[in-house]
Amino acid sequence: MTTDAPPRGLTPSQTVGPFFAYVLTPKAYGYPEIVTHDLATPDAFGDRIRIEGYVIDGDGEPIVDAMLEIWQPDGQGRFAGSGEEVGQSNSAFTGFGRTEVDSNGFYGFMTVRPGEVSWDGKPQAPHANVSIFARGLLKRLFTRIYFEGEAANADDPVLALVPEARRGTLIAKRRERGGDIVYSFDIRLQGEGETVFFEA
Repeated sequence: MTTDAPPRGLTPSQTVGPFFAYVLTPKAYGYPEIVTHDLATPDAFGDRIRIEGYVIDGDGEPIVDAMLEIWQPDGQGRFAGSGEEVGQSNSAFTGFGRTEVDSNGFYGFMTVRPGEVSWDGKPQAPHANVSIFARGLLKRLFTRIYFEGEAANADDPVLALVPEARRGTLIAKRRERGGDIVYSFDIRLQGEGETVFFEA
């Protein structure tokens, strides 16, 4: 017996946002907080810093339902994990955090300034890896945060792949506030001054 099957089309796409609140603020819903915006465990090696900024669209308007994830090594360039190849950290520092933006599109992470790591045998400047999720995106976006004033930025093999005129979109600006070191890093999803994003 044969049947006329309907034509097969593409499975509908779904955006990567908005997000369930209990994932972002689990304590408010009685769930344990596994991932947080405060990565700086007391035993983490490295200078304490704050990374903060705005997530904005092509018109400069805040994106109010975005979520960011950050992944980085500690101050000695050691990623948490198993195996010597990633430089097993001896602290409770996981190097992974997650946060939502507020009603102004503002986000913030407390962490430590990352150390240098190597890629394909070449040293990379201190940086943090960032994933951006938001309503309307079919896939998360990937970028990096480099830090103003790092001499190693000049020789970083990934920054060297970015046109010089656009490298500034990857470099967080340093300032001091109340004795704390703060790095400002705005993420613009499109338009003039769009942040450089990388393939996954």
